[in-house]
Amino acid sequence: MTPFKINIAKTNNPSILKFEANQTLIADGNLEFNNIDEAKESPLAQQLFFLPFVKAVYISANFIGIAKYDIVEWDEVSEAVAEQLENNLNDGMPIFTGNTDTKKIPINIYAESTPNPAVMKFVANKKLIHSSIEFKNIDETNHAPLAKALFHFPFVKEIFLDENYISITKYEMAEWQDIVMEIRDFIRNYLAEDKTILSKESFEQVTAKASPETHKAPELDSISQQIIALLDEHIKPAVASDGGNIQFQHYDKDNKIVHVVLQGACSGCPSSTFTLKNGIEQLLKSMIPEAVNEVVAANG
Repeated sequence: MTPFKINIAKTNNPSILKFEANQTLIADGNLEFNNIDEAKESPLAQQLFFLPFVKAVYISANFIGIAKYDIVEWDEVSEAVAEQLENNLNDGMPIFTGNTDTKKIPINIYAESTPNPAVMKFVANKKLIHSSIEFKNIDETNHAPLAKALFHFPFVKEIFLDENYISITKYEMAEWQDIVMEIRDFIRNYLAEDKTILSKESFEQVTAKASPETHKAPELDSISQQIIALLDEHIKPAVASDGGNIQFQHYDKDNKIVHVVLQGACSGCPSSTFTLKNGIEQLLKSMIPEAVNEVVAANG
């Protein structure tokens, strides 16, 4: 029998690495585990979760994707992980022992209004994706079957996906009271049937359009890194609760201007200017006054 060999492959998300196998791992579908309890029917994935930096494990036909916490860099541990995977696979450790047909979990979806009257937030009782992603139109959904399906509703204008919710922007042709139940039922049924949310291509491409905040890039100056940290700690949790997101775009050090991108419910929201000026701008001015004069939204 041909021994398993694992090849390490980088992705567009620096926190995610692919470990490609020279043989088929699972015949059909994909497996995703967000913690060791979810992996109880996958001895291979459970072993990975004993590593303290492993955040999530994704198993496809020919690769294992691993998302890590920031406590380590991949350069420090990737070779050891690849060796562990090779040893476990060649020792015959089962990849999955369960029956996916018996793992049906009731799906609940509830709708939340947002400060943006054009946007409704649909919250799920399960994790949907690892990194937020926005779709402005159906052409951007080649690797996102759920978003593509939602765009077939004529009143859906834009879609924003985050870890456990979907923010949908509607056209003015429809009122939420007339369509919210239809969308909620559609999403619930889609998830209950365990259909694909993002394809395996999107597992590595989901952050292809992400801002520099997703990268520990050496080209980011210290002020930019401070701004990103402050946005992550003080701003993002608040706007996420309203179905939106603020992405750092770049910092103009000559004019001391912070450029951001508004997503989800924040995009086009009547209160976004207030949030931008009286929330983000005031926070950054108070925390790093010598570096920030203004905050500007590219789509504000």
